[in-house]
Amino acid sequence: MDVANDYLELATPAGETIKVLRKSHPQARRLRLTVTSGGARVTYPEGTHPAQVFAFLRKHGEWLERKLDELSLGSAPPPLKPGAATVIPLRGETTRLSWRDGAYPAIEQQDDRLLLTLPRPHGKSTLSAARALLRSFLEAQIRRDVSRYLARYCPELGRAPTAVKLRPLKSLWGSLDTRDRVTLDLALALAPPAALRYVVVHELCHLRIRSHSPRFWALVENLYPEWREQRDWLRLNGQALKAELNRLIRADAE
Repeated sequence: MDVANDYLELATPAGETIKVLRKSHPQARRLRLTVTSGGARVTYPEGTHPAQVFAFLRKHGEWLERKLDELSLGSAPPPLKPGAATVIPLRGETTRLSWRDGAYPAIEQQDDRLLLTLPRPHGKSTLSAARALLRSFLEAQIRRDVSRYLARYCPELGRAPTAVKLRPLKSLWGSLDTRDRVTLDLALALAPPAALRYVVVHELCHLRIRSHSPRFWALVENLYPEWREQRDWLRLNGQALKAELNRLIRADAE
């Protein structure tokens, strides 16, 4: 049996069966579950035991079923509700968002869980505080990665942006203005780091070549040969990521 084209079947509490394409990848470092209009797929490092893959699916079965329902119904993700645990994508991984009571608002990551601490009672300001915490956390995630990518690629290009801004964007993933300021979509914090890396490289290459000419793409290829795979991943999953970001921070995209 060809593992790269094999499907796993996951039973739901309602008695239905979800078919998930399983595919090993030589560059994969951990298990990853994605859902698009074409269905569900689990990607894993070569040599991963099938039982481990299936256990991963069972663990995230609730999230998988909800995502497939959202796609089939064309509905938006359910709103964020203080105190109600949920799951979100974070750096391309399924992460559980949990809540606890505390004297001061705080956010911290514990393995595959993101923990929000908020004071009681949960009034109207609670959700605003939660969204502000989430936004700050996501911005920090992106800036940590971007700083490494700038240090890696700017010396090769001989150019550097004058600033890096983060905000929700409606359709773009990044842009470069006439003053050499890079803007990145905050939703990239939810995507795998490799996808963020592609967008950063893309915008940095525009510092040298403003158009999307063959010379531009040759420069992108030279700096990041895997760019096509990440571009395609964003095309398939981008709409869902932007919807998730809106659910988490409810900010109007520009």
